[in-house]
Amino acid sequence: MGRLSADELDAVTIDSYGTLVTLVDPVPELTAALSARGVVRNRNAVLAGFRAEVAHYSRHAREGHDEEGLARLQRDCAHVFLDAVGADLDAGEFAPVYAGAMHFELLPGAVETLQRLKSLGLELAVVANWDLTLHRLLEEIGLTQYFRAAVHAAGKPAPDGLLRALSRLQVEPGRALHIGDDDADERAARAAGMHAVVAPLPEAVATLT
Repeated sequence: MGRLSADELDAVTIDSYGTLVTLVDPVPELTAALSARGVVRNRNAVLAGFRAEVAHYSRHAREGHDEEGLARLQRDCAHVFLDAVGADLDAGEFAPVYAGAMHFELLPGAVETLQRLKSLGLELAVVANWDLTLHRLLEEIGLTQYFRAAVHAAGKPAPDGLLRALSRLQVEPGRALHIGDDDADERAARAAGMHAVVAPLPEAVATLT
């Protein structure tokens, strides 16, 4: 993307994971949770189990679009993890423990960048391939105030989630920019008829003139 003026935009949509937040290492907490249930595994084994769960979650995140689907998704993810680490534990009991081990923190410069976007008079929305807990996350990390809309289970690289956000903001795609950290974000933005730029967020916003 060439240099883009803020005057050419009415809104910016932003991806969540890898753009606004990152995951705090969950392996120590997961290791302790297993040990408390009589399952002793080393870091490498737990990390491998976590990676197996991440791969599953990435393919099925959209299933957590409502409370029923979220409960099923979390149970399935716990089952994948337990199976990968060879732990004969009840996935239903472990599911909230597993989900509770996932803690997220803001990436450097995120708040300052959101403040700059707001100062430019731009409407903001989060559009993420995340489950229903996206809304809770935004509250926990104190970002809700910056966004007029938040779309979970967006299904990127399909453009539908982005278009839903723009509809809520009442902004035309050609007057909107999407910022994300991977190819799915750029493909979704292009399909929606939006401008696109790649994270990190502070550097992406710095390209606005």
